[in-house]
Amino acid sequence: MENTTQQLHSSSNRKPKTLQVSLLAVALVLLLFLASPVSSCNEEEKTSLLGFLDGLSQASALNTSWKNDTNCCLWEGVTCNEDGAVMDISLASMGLEGHISPSLGNLTGLLRLNLSGNLLSGELPPELLLSSCIVVLDVSFNKLNGEFHKLPSTQELAIKVINISSNFFTGYFPSDTLDGMKNLASLNMSNNSFTGKFPSTVCVDKPFFVVLDLSCNQFHGGIPPELGNCPVLRVLKAGQNQFSGTLPCELFNVTSLEHLSLPNNHLQGKLDPEHVVKLIKLVILDLAGNWLNGEIPDSIGQLKMLEELHLDNNNMSGELPSSLSNCSNLTTFILKGNNFHGKLTNVNFSTLPNLKFLDFRSNKFSGTVPESIYSCSNLIDLRLSYNELHGQLSSRINNLKSLRFLDMSNNSLTGDITVALMEMPMLEQAKSEQIFLATSVFPFPLYLAPFLQYRTTNGFPRTINLGYNRLTGVIPPELGDLKGLLVLNLSFNNLYGEIPESIGNLVNLQVLDLSYNNLTGAIPSTLETLHFLSKFDISNNDMEGPIPTGGQLSTFPDSSFVGNPKLCSPTLVHLCVPHCSSTNAAALPIASTEQYIDKVIFVIAFGIFFGVGVLYDQMVLSRYNWPNLVQL
Repeated sequence: MENTTQQLHSSSNRKPKTLQVSLLAVALVLLLFLASPVSSCNEEEKTSLLGFLDGLSQASALNTSWKNDTNCCLWEGVTCNEDGAVMDISLASMGLEGHISPSLGNLTGLLRLNLSGNLLSGELPPELLLSSCIVVLDVSFNKLNGEFHKLPSTQELAIKVINISSNFFTGYFPSDTLDGMKNLASLNMSNNSFTGKFPSTVCVDKPFFVVLDLSCNQFHGGIPPELGNCPVLRVLKAGQNQFSGTLPCELFNVTSLEHLSLPNNHLQGKLDPEHVVKLIKLVILDLAGNWLNGEIPDSIGQLKMLEELHLDNNNMSGELPSSLSNCSNLTTFILKGNNFHGKLTNVNFSTLPNLKFLDFRSNKFSGTVPESIYSCSNLIDLRLSYNELHGQLSSRINNLKSLRFLDMSNNSLTGDITVALMEMPMLEQAKSEQIFLATSVFPFPLYLAPFLQYRTTNGFPRTINLGYNRLTGVIPPELGDLKGLLVLNLSFNNLYGEIPESIGNLVNLQVLDLSYNNLTGAIPSTLETLHFLSKFDISNNDMEGPIPTGGQLSTFPDSSFVGNPKLCSPTLVHLCVPHCSSTNAAALPIASTEQYIDKVIFVIAFGIFFGVGVLYDQMVLSRYNWPNLVQL
């Protein structure tokens, strides 16, 4: 027992000593760290940096630190190595204006140069591309212009990443520019104005080349077959150009491809089933906006990693292959604007649990909407408009808990509007991610290029478009529960009954089209509370009574109300609508009458108040001026 006590005592004595030693060690390390000298750049490095600064017309972000009498290794955006050589210049989004000085090419230790997101103009100095040390060059999102100069290909360059996207470069891209870049891994020259044919030697002696982005230029001619010589190419993007001809079979030898994007060109021909199946790693296939024809090959079902399939706006036809049911990772499936036909039930959509965007509009699909679609609980956007679908809307539609955009217009759907449609969580939320002002009655109101519309979920307004069908019955009052709804189009159907007053609860609604139905009764005064309403159409129904004058309703043209013989206008705003008689005026909704009385009372009260004020001022002025008049 005594020994145990002694051991505990000695152990407790050792703990403070151990703690002291630990603290001493930490303090020593901190002292050494603080005492270590900061690298100091040599005068040649500083001169090169100041040469760059002199070429700028706007560099207020650098003026405080980029001074001749200070250590350039401490300057804003500059990083030096242990030897004091500048190895990294990162000046992205600094508001810089002016030209890029060739003096930066004299920095013999520079590895990374990032000048993206500024307002730099002029040409890109060839000294930067010819640098023996620069590995990453990013001058994207500037105003650089001019043509690329031919570069000598005698020396091997270190550069691996070149990003010159989103500038104003023009002219041909010299074929020998890339010859000496044996280590090149990524080339992004998108969003410029390059012309001519793209160099076929891009893949020669480039074993590490993985990314090539040529999109949004003016390249023409065929897709270079030599791209098939890129052994590890993973991303090929060449959309929004003028490429023509067929897809070279050599391209499908690049089995490493994960992203193949060639939309909005002039490509033609068919998708060869033996070629497509080779791209087993493909995640994104975008061939939209071309002149492709033929069917979707059955072998596409073997692309198990496929997440996005864009074949829209081509001349493709045939039925959907059932093998598409095997693409279980599919999130985006866009076939709009083709000549596909047959039944949608060919595909078992329940095996596509990740599907978010489905757009088959403007085809010739027939039959009913497959029940399996309602198993896609992650579906955000469903568009089946301009087809030949028939049948009723399934009550299972309320399984689409994430749905924000539903467009089944211009089909032959029948039956009542199912109440299950009102049980949509994303449409019930009143808070909307994006408020927009719609520019037409049937818009897709986004300010994005078409190829970007499916890249973001927040861009989709909450829309129900069931126009141009054969729906019957009344408009369900439960529609008023969808407070997140922005667009509601039920036009050109056979709906009857009155417009539910609950529509006035849709406080975010911007487009309401109920035209060409058999609706009756008065226009609900609750619609006056829809302050964001920019498009409104109830024409060609059998509505009656006065047009409410409150809110936005007084701002819409006659075309929004014509074709309702029993409607009248209590004001002279709508010249093509009969003016309300005294009998009609008595039928004004109570809310409108009360608003009118309130306005009259306000005008009278304001007039009395103003008159009393003027009279009081005159009395005060007369009081102070009276002695002066007496003296005169």
